[in-house]
Amino acid sequence: MKFPIEQVRANFPALAATDSGRRRIYFDNAAGTQVPQHTISRITDFFERYNSNTGVFNTTSVEVDAMFDETTAALADFLGTSDPGEIIIGANMTTLTYQLSRSLAHRFAPGDEIIISRMEHEGNVSPWLQMAQDRDLTVRWLDFDRDSWCVEPESLKPLLNERTKLLALNYASNMTGGVNDVKALASLAREAGALVYVDAVQFASHRLIDVKDLGVDFLACSPYKYFGPHLGVVYGRRDLLESLHAYKLRCASEDLPYRFSVGTPAFELIAGLMGTLEYFQWLAGLVGVTGSRRELFSAAYNAMGEHEDHLSSLLLEGLLSIPGLHLQGAKSLEHRVATFSFVHDKHLPSAIAKALSSEGLFCHWGDNYAVEVAKTLGLDPVEGVLRLGLAHYNTEAEVKEALEIIGRVLA
Repeated sequence: MKFPIEQVRANFPALAATDSGRRRIYFDNAAGTQVPQHTISRITDFFERYNSNTGVFNTTSVEVDAMFDETTAALADFLGTSDPGEIIIGANMTTLTYQLSRSLAHRFAPGDEIIISRMEHEGNVSPWLQMAQDRDLTVRWLDFDRDSWCVEPESLKPLLNERTKLLALNYASNMTGGVNDVKALASLAREAGALVYVDAVQFASHRLIDVKDLGVDFLACSPYKYFGPHLGVVYGRRDLLESLHAYKLRCASEDLPYRFSVGTPAFELIAGLMGTLEYFQWLAGLVGVTGSRRELFSAAYNAMGEHEDHLSSLLLEGLLSIPGLHLQGAKSLEHRVATFSFVHDKHLPSAIAKALSSEGLFCHWGDNYAVEVAKTLGLDPVEGVLRLGLAHYNTEAEVKEALEIIGRVLA
């Protein structure tokens, strides 16, 4: 059925906001998405009705405990595991990755090797580089292919050996939009005896994830990139999470997922995250699907993806037709998400971003914390790229208007 774009947009209050009467075109979604009313209502309800700490017999505390358990169970369904204990919720992806890297460091010895792809956001680089420095590990860099804009299995194979202990890999680049075949790459790494830590932050807003099918050991994502509040989420295999050295207070629980909760969680944001997961189920109902929670998530993402792909094809075609514009990523929709970055012969990314923003076309510029990607592409270390990111609440009319504005600015 036709994607219910008007009903979707009506559920996002920010989309109706204006600046002195001028509409906003949110094409900055790769940096963070807007949130639906489901999310806002859940946060408001928490503060109005059961704002409390947890673990005691008060009615409010019991409700917080139930909400937390409900959210981790829904997140487990969302990511494709049947075990809510494998879901860690924290401040953000980078903080959780740092935390887990400190724990994983206890498994490694001087001379062991780790592999980091050059497609990574810095949140999946610096924690491992600093761990390697602390533990005297060898770092091997995994290049991505400039034709496919992905990490190819043939590039990974020569780096693997009996000393390889970890592969740090992203699912989708936050600069080029390239999508890696995580399942194939993870299989190669695990055959060599290495753990696989995946950054799926840029992927999770565009396609549904199945951690068990991927065969990864850890997978991180950020709800604020998929229409939720500013939190981080990490899936980890239960046997690993139970065996890791956990940096926590002495009196904190050893049970999962609590043994990796450092301090009191942001319960109001976790309530909001539950609202986001309910939004996906609501969207599945709009497109006529019923079933289990996982089936509803799948239906919502299928509908969102088809709509996004249509918008992406229009935007991609339009960008490629602009003289002097050089796309930094695949020129087709195959193996990519709706994140598009470019440079121009005559205009700096910062100048383009300022001009677009002045016309209400929201965008980002710079290296976007994809430091190794920018180095590999030979980009200006300060200017980087101009980046646009689509979401399922964007419209065909917005794409057409955005292309008109970009063309005019660059001309």
